[in-house]
Amino acid sequence: MKNNKNDEKMTIYEYEERYVKRRNERGARVLIWVIAGVIGVFLAWCLLSITLQLWNINVYAGYAAAAVSVILYVLLFIVPLVKIFRLNYFKTNVNAAHAAAAKRHNRRVRRDIAAKMVDFGTKVESAGWYDDAVLAELAANLAQNDDEGIKRSLTALYSGRVKKTARDYIFRYALKSAAYSAISQSSRTDAALVAVVNLQLIKDIVFLYGFRPSDTQLLKIFAAVVRNSLVSYGLGSLKLGNGIVKTMGDAAKGIPFLGSAISALVDSSVQGLTNGTLTAVIGFQTIRYLNKEYKLQNILDGVEVSESEEELKETCEEIETELKKRPRARAAG
Repeated sequence: MKNNKNDEKMTIYEYEERYVKRRNERGARVLIWVIAGVIGVFLAWCLLSITLQLWNINVYAGYAAAAVSVILYVLLFIVPLVKIFRLNYFKTNVNAAHAAAAKRHNRRVRRDIAAKMVDFGTKVESAGWYDDAVLAELAANLAQNDDEGIKRSLTALYSGRVKKTARDYIFRYALKSAAYSAISQSSRTDAALVAVVNLQLIKDIVFLYGFRPSDTQLLKIFAAVVRNSLVSYGLGSLKLGNGIVKTMGDAAKGIPFLGSAISALVDSSVQGLTNGTLTAVIGFQTIRYLNKEYKLQNILDGVEVSESEEELKETCEEIETELKKRPRARAAG
């Protein structure tokens, strides 16, 4: 309780000093598309290689493989990417000049998340993604335009059923990644499957939460997808694989069990288990960024920004009044 009170009393300047970091948001946005393009080119190359192999065996099989490859490329790469980028994100890395606008933006994002959750819960009752009782409270708060109630309901969902569902996703997709790697007899196919599974996991988690990480955080997640594909592809020797995995400190930070498991699995050359573990890291990294930015927007929402604007306005009015008085004082003298 003490921490909440301190957060509520925090000024925008204290928030800026404690939580805001200098980031090149525009550069991150460009790099996201560059990395997404790298993933797309890599997947296209893998599908093209498979198509050419079948083409050399039989021309008609090559035609069929080309048609299937285009469909798979759209469904497994384009669609997840579009769904991820269509979701909004919270603005938390803001200074005093942009804090008020960020708070208004975040309020709209919260309401949009609430509306989507309520709509989904109404249409797909058997999904089990959200707790029905909390969802009913969320719907009531949304109808009453109760922003504080919406925050409480979302917090309850994120710390309860959503968290459990996200962990279930991670477990399921990690098993898929491990199984595909065990079955695959081609390094290209293996790497392509890992990239596809990772993207599907990210898409499902952000859809579950109703918002995506900010551009700078999403950049780190996409970079991790590329690293996973490189490890899966088996570039070079086992030593190179270890070097790549050891650079994933940011991804495995805060998950000591997974961090130690990665090294052990790579050292033992168990490719399927390695890919499954790396996929789990992607999932936990995505959840960690989402939870972090949701908490930060809650803190920012409790920061009083209007007071500083009112003080500035009052000061300007006082200056104007004083300047108007001075000519009269000279005339009277």
